[in-house]
Parts: sequence; C-alpha cells; structure tokens
Amino acid sequence: MPAFARSDTSVLGSWWWTVDRWSLLVVIALAAFGLLLAASASPSVAERLGLNSTYFLRRQALYLFPALVLMFSVSLLNIIQVRRFGLLIFAGSFGLLCATPLIGTEINGSMRWISVAGFSLQPSEFIKPGFAIFSAWIFSISRLEENMPGARIVFCSYALIVALLMVQPDLGQSVIVTTIWFSQWFLAGLPITMICGLILLTVIFLLGAYISFPHVTSRIDRFIDPKTGDTYQIDKALEAFTNGGILGTGPGQGIVKTRLPDAHTDFIFAVVGEEFGLLACLVLVIAFAFVVLRGFFRLMRETDLFVVLAAAGLLVQFGIQALINMGSTVNLLPTKGMTLPFISYGGSSLFALAAGMGMALALTRARPRGVE
Repeated sequence: MPAFARSDTSVLGSWWWTVDRWSLLVVIALAAFGLLLAASASPSVAERLGLNSTYFLRRQALYLFPALVLMFSVSLLNIIQVRRFGLLIFAGSFGLLCATPLIGTEINGSMRWISVAGFSLQPSEFIKPGFAIFSAWIFSISRLEENMPGARIVFCSYALIVALLMVQPDLGQSVIVTTIWFSQWFLAGLPITMICGLILLTVIFLLGAYISFPHVTSRIDRFIDPKTGDTYQIDKALEAFTNGGILGTGPGQGIVKTRLPDAHTDFIFAVVGEEFGLLACLVLVIAFAFVVLRGFFRLMRETDLFVVLAAAGLLVQFGIQALINMGSTVNLLPTKGMTLPFISYGGSSLFALAAGMGMALALTRARPRGVE
C-alpha cells in the first residue's frame, strides 16, 4: 500500500509521487552497504593507528543518519530553492577553498583539510556540487540575456577553482571539476572547434601536472611501468580480488584489508572484491550506473536549461567519482585518493554527496511544465 494517496497535496505527499524512488532506494542501499563495509574494513586500520577498533565505524554511523536526513530534506526543495541552496554551498566552499592554504592542516604532504571543532572539513568535496549549480545557473542566464558572457564567467570561475585545488595539490578533484564544467558546457551548446581546443588544453594541463608535481609523476610512472616505484597498495588490492573470486571469502573474512593502509577509504572496493566477490563488485558497478543513467533518462523530457545542466553536472560528478575510485583500485587508472560515493569512510565526502544527490533528486522530480 502506498505511503501517501495520490490526492495528498502536502509537501511529503507531493514529494512521494514525484521523486525518483528507485534512485533514492539505491542510494540508501549504497550508504547502508558502506556502513557494513566500515564495520569490516576499518578496525584493522584503527588498530594500526593506535585507536579503538570501532573508531571509524562509530564516526561513520554518526555521520550517516544526518547525511541521509540532509539528502531527504534537500530533495523536498523546488527548483528555485535548489538553486539558492547550491549557490550557498558554492559561496561557502569557495571561501573555505581560498582559506585552506592559509589555515589548513597538512596531511601526507597535502593541505586539503580545515580543522573545525575537532572535525576535519575538506572544502574541495563541497565545491563540486556547488560549482555544478553555479555554472548551470550562469549558463542558463546567459541563454536568456545575450549580452552576458556566461561561458567566460564560468571558465574564469573554473580556472580559479582548479588553480586553488592544484595549490593543495589535488589533481583528482581538479579532474572531476573539469569533467563537470566540460559536460555542462557541451550540453549548453559548445561548438565543435571549442571541443577540440579543450581536449588539447586538457592534455597540456595533464602534462603540466605530470612535470610539476612529483607525486603525480610517480603515480603515472608506476601505472605505466610498475618497476619504476612502489606498487604495494595496488598489488594488495589485486590480491584481494584474486582471493575473493566470484563469491568472496565472506563478510569480515578478508585478510588483505589488514595490510592495506587505506582499506576503509580509497581502496574500499578491494574489500568488496575479497569479502563479497566478483558478483558483488558487478552489482555495485550496476548500482552506480543505474543512478546516473536513470537520472539522465528523467532529464530527457525536461525543458528548463538550468535543471538539465545542474542535474547533469551532479550526476556526472557522482558517476565519474565512482569510476575513478573503482578504476584505480583494479589498476585501470593511475592511483588517486578518491572516495567511493556513499561507500568509503569520510564525513566531508558523505555530506557533500548527500547534498549533491539531494539536489539531483529534487531536480529530476516529475513536475508539470512551467512549474518550479
């Protein structure tokens, strides 16, 4: 029996019959699975750091409920409210991103976090959904006002954000922001000559990062030729997939996680492979693809340019982030510190993704034409 009657015109009743319940269900399932994996993968990491074995699990459980409440609350918003909320996230995260080099905390040679009341906040996680909303708003306004240089404004904002990210340095987040910007500009009507120019610019940027940043050089060199450096984490991750086989060793029965430094974050997919097997990995890949493709399918009948661009940017971020994490874990991409959405441990990542998916769910809700 449905939770609400179709005649129910309340906020919750209207939300129930217009939101994409299947995508919502899949995201909640991913978050629940992530909590299960935190219980399995994090104790060994906590013990190596001299912490209580349940330290990371308790923190992830503490983050999960308010993050899901945030996602649900944001999904109730209308288009105008989503735009305002997204712009607020963009303004706040941009300000914190500017402040990070000055007041940030350095961890493993990177300055990406700001300590707030005992918690570490990573502004780069929030700049991604915020930028998706900001650029969609500027592109949609410039379509209505011919004299507004929307593409230039978005490009300058994008370039400044990437410059701030590379100061940290954080190539992975720069790649995601670039992908969001490119996909939205493409949907907004990017000329083919500009596409070729941007591809060339991207190649030049990657070459510059390869030459300028030793950790990027090392990771790419090790990806191309493993003999050029330490490949310990990748070797252990691949060993985990080999041990797991098709059905896995069973929940909590994996052994490679005890030797993987980032088993609860960047290499959580390896824990899935060892303990739940190839079939579970494929189900996880399908789940991420389902959310992205279903979101785009619901946008096919949308006529509001802002909605199309904003939702597309948020969905691209979600899919590319998952692709980078899983691809680097199975050695199809150079290793990069990137969380697996709703699966990896991390408060900043979880809340930023919850806000982003909440906005995506709000923007892809079924609504009559002309209704905001």
